[in-house]
Amino acid sequence: MSEPRELRIDLPTLRLAALTWGDDDAPPLLALHGWLDNAASFARLAPRLAARYRVIALDLPGHGHSDHLGDGASYHWPDYVRAVLGAADALGLARYVLLGHSLGAGIASMVAAARPGRIERLLLIEGLGLLGDDGTQTLQRFRDALAAEPAGKRLRTFASIEQAISARTLASGLPASQARPIIERALREADGGWQWRSDPRINRPTPLRLAEGQIHALLAGIDAPTRLLLAEPATSYLPSGPMQRRAECVRDIRVTHLAGGHHLHLEHAQAVADWALRAD
Repeated sequence: MSEPRELRIDLPTLRLAALTWGDDDAPPLLALHGWLDNAASFARLAPRLAARYRVIALDLPGHGHSDHLGDGASYHWPDYVRAVLGAADALGLARYVLLGHSLGAGIASMVAAARPGRIERLLLIEGLGLLGDDGTQTLQRFRDALAAEPAGKRLRTFASIEQAISARTLASGLPASQARPIIERALREADGGWQWRSDPRINRPTPLRLAEGQIHALLAGIDAPTRLLLAEPATSYLPSGPMQRRAECVRDIRVTHLAGGHHLHLEHAQAVADWALRAD
């Protein structure tokens, strides 16, 4: 399969990194990864899409090789949306297919709602809209997020890339063979070993989440043909009932289920590629 090319995208306040596959003259497909992942999350899927598309997989701010936000900033979803819109503008993408996984699917949903005229098609894997709030944990979440920050933790140093992969697989359950491309891009060489490149602040909890009704109102603003791929059995934080109600807010949507885990595009890359290419 074709090797990706590195790309740097300069925005007014930060520089984003990306991996690209395919012909530069092909129709563009912009891909957004999940939380704590990076552009290499699409290392298995993107080459299978590159015969049709110029695939541009972003490292979201604070992830992969992209810049961290400045001092005092936090990673909130509107800032991710602005970064994606800025990247599309900087790349000269008047219209494009938008693909997202997990957090990236949530951000992609909001990008499509914000700029409906720009999105040719919306392809979502394991996510539709943002994590919501039913009100039961609002106060505690608010207090926890605004609690005094502990003293800065020293970054963990891994003796080898293999040790870092083992740590990630232990924490996430993602098999080592699937985690490897993400982890290799997520590390930087440091004295005595390897450390995470990602900004530790992306682990901080958000003080407030949107209510489910607000998320429904935003999803109703999506005009692009939308295709949603969900794991079966359902991921615990994407329960079937609420996801169905979200899907009902989108005018043109088709929902497909595929047996597997949360990283379907790594686990079943060819099946997910077939789904994405059929979405036309």
